[in-house]
Amino acid sequence: MTWSILARDAQGRFGVAIASRFFAVGALTVHTKRATAALSTQALMNPLYGPQGIALLAQGRTASQALDALVSADAGRESRQLHILPAAGPAAAWTGAQCVDWCGHRIEEDFSVAGNMLAGPQVIEATADAFVRTNGGLAERLLAAMAAGEAAGGDKRGKQAAALRIQGDEDYPQLDIRVDDHEEPIRELHRLYEKSLERFQPFLACLAGRSDPVGLTDRAAIEARIESFQRQRAS
Repeated sequence: MTWSILARDAQGRFGVAIASRFFAVGALTVHTKRATAALSTQALMNPLYGPQGIALLAQGRTASQALDALVSADAGRESRQLHILPAAGPAAAWTGAQCVDWCGHRIEEDFSVAGNMLAGPQVIEATADAFVRTNGGLAERLLAAMAAGEAAGGDKRGKQAAALRIQGDEDYPQLDIRVDDHEEPIRELHRLYEKSLERFQPFLACLAGRSDPVGLTDRAAIEARIESFQRQRAS
């Protein structure tokens, strides 16, 4: 019912983008934790995979070891799809034998793509290839990848929902946006991302974090930071 891409960058951030002909696909499928991993549970998803998988990786398991532990303990594993991208080392993926065609996955050095109920293998290939050839930040590359996958056929049932999450070096996401029900969810996700650049993302950079437990509290200084960010974008 879904296809998604997990990616990491040289700054240690994770990014996840996902789309499906399924309401609120980003609500239970996508899981991330700073300096640990990103994962997506799909097909007849098992939402327990998220917290359990993150915990296993935090304990020092590799992505492959964590995946094996999750699926081997799950009697419904043949109806599941799962891929995991750790902070370091190779990704791992599982596509159960009872997932609906077309279904499959592709693992690369710093990203992985997985999907089921797709128009064909070209959806995975187009998503991966667009991510590789697109310049820009992690979010822009993920959005371009999903748009390419949709242009290649996407979910064979149609469109409904999409989501984008960027996990930086905080215990909360750097960006977490969802389109739960829309005629053009990936296009709407892109619009929301652009809207987030106006005030939300520069404002988030002013909040309390691991290196500054108070953050910026002077409202004039916050506005000045936002204006500076906007000038840099415009230049």
